[in-house]
Amino acid sequence: MAFEGLTSKLQETLKKLKGKGKLSEKDIKEAMREVKLALLEADVNFKIVKEFIKNVSEKCTGKEVLESLTPAQQVIKIVNEELVQLMGSKESEINFAQNGITVIMLVGLQGAGKTTMAGKLALQLRKKNKRPLLVACDVYRPAAIKQLQVVGNQIEIPVFSLGDKVNPVDISKAAIKHAKDNDNNVVIIDTAGRLHIDEELMNELINIKNSVNPNEILLVVDSMTGQDAVNVAESFNSQLDITGVILTKLDGDTRGGAALSIKAMTGKPIKFAGIGEKMNDFEVFHPDRMASRILGMGDVLTLIEKAQQAIDEKEAEKLGSRMMNQEFNFEDFLAAMQQMKKLGPLNKVMEMLPGVNSKELQGVDLSQSEKELGRIEAIINSMTLKERKNSTLVSSSPSRKKRIANGSGTSIQQVNKVLKDFEAMKKMMKQMKGMQKNFSKKKGLFGKLPF
Repeated sequence: MAFEGLTSKLQETLKKLKGKGKLSEKDIKEAMREVKLALLEADVNFKIVKEFIKNVSEKCTGKEVLESLTPAQQVIKIVNEELVQLMGSKESEINFAQNGITVIMLVGLQGAGKTTMAGKLALQLRKKNKRPLLVACDVYRPAAIKQLQVVGNQIEIPVFSLGDKVNPVDISKAAIKHAKDNDNNVVIIDTAGRLHIDEELMNELINIKNSVNPNEILLVVDSMTGQDAVNVAESFNSQLDITGVILTKLDGDTRGGAALSIKAMTGKPIKFAGIGEKMNDFEVFHPDRMASRILGMGDVLTLIEKAQQAIDEKEAEKLGSRMMNQEFNFEDFLAAMQQMKKLGPLNKVMEMLPGVNSKELQGVDLSQSEKELGRIEAIINSMTLKERKNSTLVSSSPSRKKRIANGSGTSIQQVNKVLKDFEAMKKMMKQMKGMQKNFSKKKGLFGKLPF
C-alpha cells in the first residue's frame, strides 16, 4: 500500500494529540519530533524535512491554534496543507499545443518503466478524445521496439517505428510527419534509457529535444528507489529542463520519499502516477488528494471518478430499477458483480475511504473477500440461464445444487449460502421499496445504485 509506513506513523502521532483537550508548546514539539522521524524513515530528503517541520511548528504554536476549542484538528489541518504544498499545491496538466501536434518526450533510466508508461499515458489521453501516436525511439535495448508494439496493440493505439538501425533523432522527425499525415494530434516518444546517467545518453536526448521541440519532457522514475529517484530527477532536469515527472510503482512505495521530495528538490511537478500493473492503473497526481490519503482521510473524489469511468451508468440504472421492482435475479447479480470488479482490488478501494486506519488494514485479509466474490461468481456461472432467472428452481432441487457445486468447484453448503444471501438481499430490497414510497422526494436515490 502506498505510503503505508508514513501513514501509520503520522496517524498514530496525530491521534495522540486528539486525546488532549488543550495543547501546549511542549505537546506540539513532541509531536513534531515524531513527524520528523516518520518523514526521515520515509526517505524524504533531510533539507525538506527540516523546512517542513519548521513551517508546521511555526503555524502550530500560534495563538489561534493553542487557544482553539479543537487544537488537534487545527494541527492536522496545518500538516495537511503543508503536505499539499510540498507535493505541488495542485495537479499539473499536460501542456497541449494550441494548434497542431502536441509532442511528449518520455525520458528516464533503463528499467524505470518508460515503455509501459508511454502506453498508459496514451490510453489516458485517448479517454480525453486525443488521438495519440506512440513512437519507438529505443533502438538499443533488445526487443524494446517489440515491447512498445505489443503495448500499442493491447490498447489499440498505433506505434511508429523505423527499426533499430535508424538514428532516434531521424525517427522522431519522421514520426511527426507521420502523425500529421495520419491525423494524430499527440506524439509520445519512448526514448532509450541507460543503467546510469552518462554523456552519450544525455547528448542523444538533447538532440531529440532540439529536433522536435517537445511540449512536454516527462521523466519516468521508480518511486520505490526513494532518494535515488530524486537524484535522478535532479540530473535529468539540469540537462534537459524537464517539465514534469511520472512516478511508477507508487502503489508499492510504502515509504513515499520520492513523492514528497521531487517537487521541492527540482521545482518540477509530479504529473502522473503508475499505481498498478494494468494499463488502466494510471492516474493524474493530485497533491491534495495524496495528502489526504497519507493522513488517513481517504480520497473520495478519486473513488467517485473511478466509479464514473468503470461503471456503465445505464446498466447501473437498469439494475437498480430491477432490484427495486423485485425483478432482480442471479443474471442481474452477476452483472452487478462484474461492474463492481471494474473498480479494482478491494484494498485499493479501501485506501480511498475516509477513516480507514492503515495499521488496522494491514491485519485484514482482503484477498479472502475477493476469493469469496470469485466463488459466488463461479456458482452463478454454473447455473443454467433458467436457473439464474428463477432461483427457486435451484433452492427446491438438491440435484441441481449438487450439479452447480460440482461445476463451480464448491460445496452444496456454499451453494446454499449464496441462495440464502441472495434471498435475504431481495427481502431487504422489498423493505427499501416500501421506504422509498414513504419518501417520494428521494425517488431517484435507488435508481442510481450500481449494486
